[in-house]
Amino acid sequence: MTANVGTIDRIFRAVLGLVLLWFAFFSGLPLAETSVWKYGAAIVGVVMLIVAVVRVCPIYSIFGLKTCA
Repeated sequence: MTANVGTIDRIFRAVLGLVLLWFAFFSGLPLAETSVWKYGAAIVGVVMLIVAVVRVCPIYSIFGLKTCA
């Protein structure tokens, strides 16, 4: 697979992934106590971190987008 995620995009995805995981497990907010929001945020957060690490976004591949040089 060809890398299609640039550096700024990777940083944004990594930060967003960490924020979503924090929200899901450590925030203590009432919204994060419901199962749908908790596990939904956790799944999206993990996906964001994986995409940031491997530098390949499947949605970008489908639409032919690239944010890297």
